[in-house]
Amino acid sequence: MNSSMRIVILTAMLGALLLPVPGRTADTKDPLDGTWQLDVAKSTFRPGPAPKGQLRTYRISDGVEKLTARGVSADKMPTLVRYKARYDGKDYDITGSLGGDKISLRRIDALTTESTQKRNGKAVIITTRKVSPDGKTLTVISKGTTPDGQALDSIAHFDRH
Repeated sequence: MNSSMRIVILTAMLGALLLPVPGRTADTKDPLDGTWQLDVAKSTFRPGPAPKGQLRTYRISDGVEKLTARGVSADKMPTLVRYKARYDGKDYDITGSLGGDKISLRRIDALTTESTQKRNGKAVIITTRKVSPDGKTLTVISKGTTPDGQALDSIAHFDRH
């Protein structure tokens, strides 16, 4: 094989190595990452009453999801829920939630994640969060039990803010 042929082959091999690989890269933004405004009119809260509003901010970095959810309850009191957790199924602290004091996360697919809130070590609320394919809406479906034992079955619709 002559030297010019080797150069052509090496150049082709190097070019193939530099092509982007399909899938998520380090600088690809997670679809959930961002700020979301609750659309109370499109949402259902059982048991009620519905909150007056909520603004959720999800930040995903280095495999850690950070949530800050600020809102106003039905009785016009401020609310604040926070956690930092990985998608590894392990329990992490959550503050401000009426559901539980621990949360675990798992990824179902690129647009869908699931969280499990625990109270006294027992799973009490399972929430599925799905971002629309166009990235403009977030649907949060929560099922479980409230601290006073009532059945929880809510669908919250959020718009990207």
